[in-house]
Amino acid sequence: MTETLVTNSKSKRPGRKGTAVRLFVLELSGGRIHSMSPDGSDGKVIVTDCHLPDGIVVDVDAGHIYWTNMGSSPSTNDGSIERADLDGKNRRVIVPRGATHTPKQIHLDKKSGKLYWCDREGMRVMRSNLDGSQIETLVETGRSDADRRDLTRWCVGITIDPERKQIYWTQKGPDNGEQGRILRAGVEIPKGETAAKRSDVEVFFDRLPEPIDLELDRKNRVLYWTDRGDPPRGNTVNRASIDAKPQAPEIVLTHLMEGIGIALDVPGNRMFVTDFAGSVYSARLDGSGERNFLFAQGNLTGIAYTEV
Repeated sequence: MTETLVTNSKSKRPGRKGTAVRLFVLELSGGRIHSMSPDGSDGKVIVTDCHLPDGIVVDVDAGHIYWTNMGSSPSTNDGSIERADLDGKNRRVIVPRGATHTPKQIHLDKKSGKLYWCDREGMRVMRSNLDGSQIETLVETGRSDADRRDLTRWCVGITIDPERKQIYWTQKGPDNGEQGRILRAGVEIPKGETAAKRSDVEVFFDRLPEPIDLELDRKNRVLYWTDRGDPPRGNTVNRASIDAKPQAPEIVLTHLMEGIGIALDVPGNRMFVTDFAGSVYSARLDGSGERNFLFAQGNLTGIAYTEV
């Protein structure tokens, strides 16, 4: 992704009066974080020298962005989580290298003061306080090297349902393997149980091509996710009600090139999606009005939308 952004259409919606609407986009290939308007204009690099950045979340009230670094390589246990101001200044490491193996998508629960994230090769769902203290493992799907070679154990995307106090996460499975799953469990481990043995883990969907990142429309109680597997069900954005789960998810966007990041603007009835081929898309929540307004921008991973 370069500092001169390539745009080919508009997707502008003003924020509330007195607010600035921004997208934050992670560029894995260049190790950078970009901030831009939601039509791709006014793009600027705000952070450089990241170590395979993958997930990003914004704390508007505190004026912070948090992001995950997968580390020097996915096989090395040196992932980390960093924080900076919205302009990229005052950067600091809050979860040091090695405290999490390969952190992926990250989610902020401001009310509880917690960060939640998935650790792929660590085969864990984790959380900490906003300053990185009190790191906990909530779900553990494996521990040994043999377990780590089983891609169905890899935890990738995550979101929270604060109303029912549940976490949702993806276990992607092998590339295009039709073994991907979305699971859910309580935000707290049941009393007397462990992260590795929880009785409250439910399979929300299984036999998915390769599910990646999750976002929850809390108002309408609808879960959205990207899937980077093969067509026709992969390279898509999908959605499903979490209270009246359908037999199969609804596919709302297609023809992505390994879709990864997703961010929702529910009041504006739109979503933003990134893919590994370097595109940023916008569309209405039902998938109509799709616009590929940035393209050929490197390998893009996480994306966050905010009004600041």
